[in-house]
Amino acid sequence: MDVDLTPKLSKQIYGGDGGSYHAWCPNELPMLKEGNIGAAKIALSKNGFALPRYSDSAKVAYVLQGCGVAGIVLPEKEEKVITIKKGDAIALPFGVVTWWYNKDDTELVVLFLGDTKTAHKAGSFTDMYLTGSNGIFTGFSTEFVSRAWDVEESVAKTLVSSQTAKGIVKLDAGFQMPEPKQANRDGMVLNCEEAPLDVDIKGGGKVVVLNTKNLPLVGEVGLGADLVRLDGSAMCSPGFSCDSALQVTYIVRGSGRVQVVGPDGKRVLEAHLKAGNLFIVPRFCVVSKIGDPDGMDWFSIITTPNPIFTHLAGKTSTWKALSPQVLQAAFKVSPDVEKLFSSKRTAEEIFFPPPN
Repeated sequence: MDVDLTPKLSKQIYGGDGGSYHAWCPNELPMLKEGNIGAAKIALSKNGFALPRYSDSAKVAYVLQGCGVAGIVLPEKEEKVITIKKGDAIALPFGVVTWWYNKDDTELVVLFLGDTKTAHKAGSFTDMYLTGSNGIFTGFSTEFVSRAWDVEESVAKTLVSSQTAKGIVKLDAGFQMPEPKQANRDGMVLNCEEAPLDVDIKGGGKVVVLNTKNLPLVGEVGLGADLVRLDGSAMCSPGFSCDSALQVTYIVRGSGRVQVVGPDGKRVLEAHLKAGNLFIVPRFCVVSKIGDPDGMDWFSIITTPNPIFTHLAGKTSTWKALSPQVLQAAFKVSPDVEKLFSSKRTAEEIFFPPPN
């Protein structure tokens, strides 16, 4: 495998007083283009407002830091204004229009991961802004705009040209944005830090899986996701996605090590991970991670809405399902060595606490 899998940090694309937009470039992280994956972040300062836009890609948004308000308009539906906070995951299907606002002192940071198979550029999101200096209506003639909106041409000019900023602006401190409704979160948002745990291994780690059961909209997005919290010095079992899905992983907190092995037993990635890194595990490659003493958290999308993983260590691993004779023949070892191997990892699954 000749593709460079080295984890990368995002780079700022644009920004100003209201905040900034960051993205990962396919030229620096080739697996983005290879796997048709896009990755970006919005960081909003106090009173920062990300102007209404839609995208050429379906995405999953994950709130990395802070809290704020978001507006979501699904095709031919009414606007839903929701509160968002750290740990929230939001499925954003094709055609959805969104805006984002931060009213607090703490910076609001939202991660976007998605599928770019239908995008203008493989491996990159292209957002279409409804207003601003690069808004889509700046490309229409005043005649077309005034007729579409049924306003005088002078009004059309004012509406189109007054907002001179691009993408993100800073609103006046006293400006009142619409109030969110708690009920609007139902079916739209899952907080991965508060949701019931799918896996909880003492001293090992915890997992919350985002799928069509707890957030049905991910079915429209075509992606699954999970939040994994690996305890200090614990190990995540070697494993792979057995339904040909790619794993796109963003390190949320902490640090640790990762190894990925591909065809012919070749180690295709060995790296030290830190918060802010993004990397992609190719289809059917086996990945394992070990946290540093402070542990490591990561948020991943998987390019199928209901992913299935095969683990190669632990009590639920493939090895435990194989008969002793097959193990002896496959490893070419004696029954005594096979028995020793089979007697290990009989209680632990997926996560392994550090050795005593």
